[in-house]
Amino acid sequence: MYGRRDVLRTGAALGLLAASPWLHAETAGGLLTRKIPSSGEALPVIGAGTSGSFEVEPGSAQYQQLKQVLKVFFEGGGRVIDTSPNYGGADAILGQLLEEGGWHRQCFIATKIAADSAAAAQAQWAGTLKSLRTDKVDLLQIHNLRDWQRQLPYARELKAQGKTRYIGITHYLASGQDEVAEIVRKEPLDFIQINYAVNSAEAAKTLLPLCRDKGVAVLINRAFDDGRLFARVKDQPLPGWAGEAGISSWAQLFLKFAISHPAVTTVIPATGRPDRQLDQLKAGLAPLLSEAQQQALIKQFA
Repeated sequence: MYGRRDVLRTGAALGLLAASPWLHAETAGGLLTRKIPSSGEALPVIGAGTSGSFEVEPGSAQYQQLKQVLKVFFEGGGRVIDTSPNYGGADAILGQLLEEGGWHRQCFIATKIAADSAAAAQAQWAGTLKSLRTDKVDLLQIHNLRDWQRQLPYARELKAQGKTRYIGITHYLASGQDEVAEIVRKEPLDFIQINYAVNSAEAAKTLLPLCRDKGVAVLINRAFDDGRLFARVKDQPLPGWAGEAGISSWAQLFLKFAISHPAVTTVIPATGRPDRQLDQLKAGLAPLLSEAQQQALIKQFA
């Protein structure tokens, strides 16, 4: 049953949607979505990563817990899961879990090429499809710009063959963003993946506006700065305005900061715990943060 606060929040959310063409309809789970500029396909703003969290043994207690993580994720409206062939077997665990749970159709699989030669890339790609238990993926990215001049054309070949629907490039450090920007200016891309957080917001200066101008979708990694942000806010209360923004945890605040930039498509935090997965999904509900709130956080964590 709705109360006055729920009505106000719903009204504010509808007003935000009407005023912001870069926000789109919600998923069945209530998550906001953003459109991929190159296709118009809508993706939920909260996704998931697999680095660390999916590096487990098949059949272990951690593996069984990941089943619950994915159940929560998909039932909550999530779709985008990012992995890589050099995440300690995480892609094989993801493929097994997707198959066992019957979730392949629901999942937007983003993976990577991390190779230094044509032969290595071809062998790695064959292994990727086997690990993920599929014959194609949704997004193929060049991992941390590794050998990108050779691997990006290969990714385009795979896209032409229908083996991937989208291609892109990734990096995880602010120091790599200038090179990412140069590639965005020169090469046709569907996606980039970069780091963006309250204590590392450099991408908002040039790269994110550039992606909006060029029509490139953006995945965000390291929104928690590899967990360091939680250490900084330990035992600290949330900002006084957090409740008005529908925020009840620091994780939600950090994620909502990332997706509040209009150029960001989806943020991909990793977790191996169902309770944290549920908490993270709540960050994808309207409303988002105002420009003033975003700038206040950047100043707070500078």
